[in-house]
Amino acid sequence: MQLNEKRPTIGVFDSGFGGLTVLRALLDHLPGADYLYLGDTARLPYGSKSPETVTRYTAAAVRTLVEHGAQLVVIACNTASALALPHLQHQSTVPLVGVIQPGAQAAEMATTDSRGPILVLATEATVASHAYQHECAQLGLITIEKACPLLVPLVEEGWTDHPVTRQVAEIYLNEAIATTQPAAVLLGCTHYPLIRPLLERSTETLLGPVPVIDSAEATALQVWAMRPQAAVAGVAKPNIQFFATDSPQKFQRLGQRFLAHSIDAVTLVDLDT
Repeated sequence: MQLNEKRPTIGVFDSGFGGLTVLRALLDHLPGADYLYLGDTARLPYGSKSPETVTRYTAAAVRTLVEHGAQLVVIACNTASALALPHLQHQSTVPLVGVIQPGAQAAEMATTDSRGPILVLATEATVASHAYQHECAQLGLITIEKACPLLVPLVEEGWTDHPVTRQVAEIYLNEAIATTQPAAVLLGCTHYPLIRPLLERSTETLLGPVPVIDSAEATALQVWAMRPQAAVAGVAKPNIQFFATDSPQKFQRLGQRFLAHSIDAVTLVDLDT
């Protein structure tokens, strides 16, 4: 489905802060759009919740973004993409884009001439859902899924280029590649783009020149393919509104680190579920 307006409004939803890396990529590729970002910070993390609850929360978030003018919503949460998106896609009044399918498609493109599985680095909840495994299998790709639970708190601590973070990343990589040489590494968590340079260095050290795929970037490119031309070539500065369900001050402080962009104000919202 194409976006028809000359200057579209794109909504981005995540359970917390990680989806801001998707917004960051969208701003790079679609500077002529306006944006709404909603973080359900009162109820994160979603990984410990049932599929029914995640679907209910996600539906409320999508509805809120549409009420504020979103013409397309990016579900920039791996758990919500895995559990809620399949149920909501045919009910939504606007197009919905998740982060899992674009990441899998980017992995396929990056390994056209390569043999070997895709190594998916993700949170424990995303690995337990096997969402990337399923999506990659649809494309004929084999995956190795590796949960990396320490990386998210290290990113949120701001240790994005710290020796401890590199050591932890290399422990996870060594465990994952003990028996198989992957053809590519897919970053299956929206926090991980902040440590992509570190992961690329570690991957090259351990595996050689293997592509590292950023699912946030891949998602932005999928939205780019749906855009009106004005969203690509727009000259006006994007209008960005931020919403959170709890702790707007914390969202503002941490969010600026993820977005690499100032956040002037965060509106507190209550999702009616």
